[in-house]
Amino acid sequence: MSRVVVSSGNELCAKAAIDCGCNFFGGYPITPSSEVAHDMSVLLPRVGGKFIQMEDEIAGISVALGASMSGAKALTATSGPGISLKAEQIGLSFIAEVPLVIVNVMRGGPSTGLPTRVSQGDISQAKAPSHGDFASVALCPGSLEEAYSETIRAFNLAEKFMTPVFLLLDETIGHMHGKAVLQDLEEIKKGVVNRAQFTGEPKDYKPYGAKKDEAAVLNPFFKGYRYHITGLHHGPTGFPTEDEKICQDNIERLVGKINNRKDEIVSYEEFMLDDAEILLIAYGSVSRSAKEAIAKLREEGIKVGLFRPITIWPSPAKKLSELGGKFKKILVAELNMGQYTDEIERAMKRGFETLLKANGRPITPSEIIAKIKGMK
Repeated sequence: MSRVVVSSGNELCAKAAIDCGCNFFGGYPITPSSEVAHDMSVLLPRVGGKFIQMEDEIAGISVALGASMSGAKALTATSGPGISLKAEQIGLSFIAEVPLVIVNVMRGGPSTGLPTRVSQGDISQAKAPSHGDFASVALCPGSLEEAYSETIRAFNLAEKFMTPVFLLLDETIGHMHGKAVLQDLEEIKKGVVNRAQFTGEPKDYKPYGAKKDEAAVLNPFFKGYRYHITGLHHGPTGFPTEDEKICQDNIERLVGKINNRKDEIVSYEEFMLDDAEILLIAYGSVSRSAKEAIAKLREEGIKVGLFRPITIWPSPAKKLSELGGKFKKILVAELNMGQYTDEIERAMKRGFETLLKANGRPITPSEIIAKIKGMK
């Protein structure tokens, strides 16, 4: 049975984390994500979980990673400046294959920027939050319901692929308050993914001896299996190595377990595209303005449809390429100076119109309508 709640996006993110088994939060308050931490501080003790507010963002992700290494489902939440501070430990999460969900409620930047205003300025950061070679996973909800459902999917992907997963709410989605219809809790619990565990003899345990395009199998600490976790390149048992073949194979596997399994990760929405003559691409809160604009344009006989990436990284490049060959008129709208526009252009191999805004204010339906009417 579905559930009807009245809540905000940030609060629903915390609720979803609890509902899918998250039992640890480590972080530090920062606008506009602080409500995630606040709600976790209330909800986690009720289910026997642990909440800890650390002295800064770096310490916040460090304890979350430590908890995950011990077998916990861990969450941290922040905004763009906090991601910048967490970057080194995010890199550790990638190379050591420690699952973690990282909520980023995006605000204006760079630096401290516009703390209380909406932005989608961390799209590029989510693709490459750390140095080195890896493939990132980032999800971008477009509604209150998705603030809940995509949080659950973020945990499932983190556990399945043993990787950090970004959940990119923007300030509007995080602070928007209204009615949301949530999936039945029992159905959600049936679909919860927990990380694989090795059950054989300890002498045979090789956590990083995974096959091509497969994730490491990291048993929780203190359970009788000996291995090592390090930020250095490592062999099958986790101990450091500079062996050229092992290092190359490891990086190819880290990238391949995401990029070669995109069909298990990529998600998107097609809205009124069947008969559309003009394609509009938007994500996050901008997609809400886009849908209202489309309704009004269609009342005037202008057939516009929306393509909305939900999985931002890896991008739905195959579908974008297909759409690029189908539509003559394309408009991309985003709350930055074109961070996802570059990826769309790479996938489509063509140009298109853009509507970009980076002053902390939303893109309104009227702005989209005016832009589309002015397209040649």
